[in-house]
Amino acid sequence: MAVKPIRLFGDPVLTTPAAAVETFDKELRKLVKDLTDTMLDAPGSGLAAPQLGVSLRVFTYDVDDEIGHLINPTLDLSDDMVEGDEGCLSLPNLAFNTRRSRRVVAKGMNMWGEPVVLEGTDWLARCVQHETDHLDGIMFIDRLDVETRKEAMKAIREAEWFGDNAPVVKLSPHSISEKWL
Repeated sequence: MAVKPIRLFGDPVLTTPAAAVETFDKELRKLVKDLTDTMLDAPGSGLAAPQLGVSLRVFTYDVDDEIGHLINPTLDLSDDMVEGDEGCLSLPNLAFNTRRSRRVVAKGMNMWGEPVVLEGTDWLARCVQHETDHLDGIMFIDRLDVETRKEAMKAIREAEWFGDNAPVVKLSPHSISEKWL
């Protein structure tokens, strides 16, 4: 089992668009395994590579007893919208009512570079949209209405995990010239 630490809100990798996967090799298959093991251990319904600090367009999912993954996804979304509670492993123990398309058709590749089409409604559609957002540098709280987002930010600041795993910023040993100030 290769359970990895999950990056938390505030880590820049979570708000940076991920790069497309171009090489389908042993290293990619290991990443998919690490994502799956970490997702199942958490437990969660999905996990995207940026949540492990890897800026590649890969995610795993576990919905309705179906475990899978998708690489370089593109989505076709229905116009039919639904609202429902949504959480995130990068925002532990928090959930907020989030509006999403009810149906999704996702196209991408599997870890062997073979084409995959994933179709789903309700929870699977929500999961696929949520994880694809991670690959685009978007967190679900970015999709909340103004009032709910304020509530979410307050809850994040009050969460006991807030500030954990903050990226370490190293100071330069070189003096700073006044022209840079």
